[in-house]
Formats: sequence, structure tokens, C-alpha cells
Amino acid sequence: MMLESAIAWLQHADPYAVYIFLFLIAFCENVIPPIPGDVPIAFIGYLIYEHSGITFFSALLWTSTGSTAGFMLVYVLSRSLGLKLYAEGENMVQHRFSKSVHRFFPPSDMELLRDKFVAHGYLAVLANRFLFGSRAVISVMAGLMHLRAFFVFFAALASALVWNTLLLLGGFFLGSRWQDIGEYLALYSIPVFIAFLLVLLFSFLSFSRQRKRKSD
Repeated sequence: MMLESAIAWLQHADPYAVYIFLFLIAFCENVIPPIPGDVPIAFIGYLIYEHSGITFFSALLWTSTGSTAGFMLVYVLSRSLGLKLYAEGENMVQHRFSKSVHRFFPPSDMELLRDKFVAHGYLAVLANRFLFGSRAVISVMAGLMHLRAFFVFFAALASALVWNTLLLLGGFFLGSRWQDIGEYLALYSIPVFIAFLLVLLFSFLSFSRQRKRKSD
């Protein structure tokens, strides 16, 4: 119901209000995952087709900026949490939650896990927009695994640019059939998602073997 109301409002909104809306919906989708951000962006592509005064490059700029800003916010927060949970020396957090986390993931295992994640972590960030249901998880993991902010930022930005380009162009070329965008995006996202799962499975098995050898 809220999505339908937003779409109805977008049809008559000022272009600058639409750009702000695009930024906010793309930002909030990364911070609050249940928010559906892809459908309104595809609808904006349709409005561009209808010559509503909205430009493709401005829409792409605002959506990609919002997507990247939301991703980086979650990354920074999770990185800060990870540093506190696994701080060394006298500054180690000793509260109950920290001890519970250490019980399942000891600091020594986290170092091994980080080494493994770094090998594929930037690739996961680069593909995050194509991974339905895993976008928020990747931003959290990128922070916990202490991936370098410089590379995370540009990987997240590149992912957002490619994905939002597909959404806007999809809405533009589909025209009044813009709501069918999900079927076409699946052609791109499903193969990427399957490949990501295979890489994740391989990394997990490799991590498990190294952890076992280390304990022996």
C-alpha cells in the first residue's frame, strides 16, 4: 500500500523532490533491508521514458549515491563493533555479549576467517547489488572482517552504478510494462548469486580444514 502511494506521488512530484526520494529510498534500503528500493527506481526509468523532466544521469547519480552511502554507513558501524569486540590488550571489551561472541568465534579463529574473507570480500562487495537477500549481510561482514574502506567504497559504488543503470534502463525500455523488471533482473542476478554461493561454500570448507589443522 505504501509503495503504491509512493508511486502515485512520484508521477506528479517535482524532479528535485524525486531525486531526494531516490537518494532516501536507496539509502534506507541498505540500512533497513525490508524496504523495497528496486521497484521505485525502475518506475523512475519509466517516468524518464514519459519525458517527465527527470534526467537519466541525475537519477543514476542520486540513487547510486544513496546506495553507496547506506552501504558505507552499515560497513563503518559493523567495523567499529568488530574492533570493540576483538580489541587486544587492556582495552578488550569484557561485557557479556563480547564473551558470548568469543565463545563461538575465538579471536584466533577470527584472524583466520578474515584472511579467508579478504580473498573474496571485495568481490562480494562488488557483486552485492546482484545478491538478493544478502546485501545487508555483505556490508556487515565487510566491516567485521576489516576490509579496507577505500576499496570497499569504490566496489560498493561500482556495484550500485551498474545495478541502478539496469533498473533505470529496464524501466525506460519496458515502458508501461516496467513492473516486469523483476523477471528480467533475475536473468542477471541468479547466475551471480549461484556463483557467490559456490565461492562462499568453497571458502567455508577451506576455513574449516585450516581450523581443524590448527586445532590438531
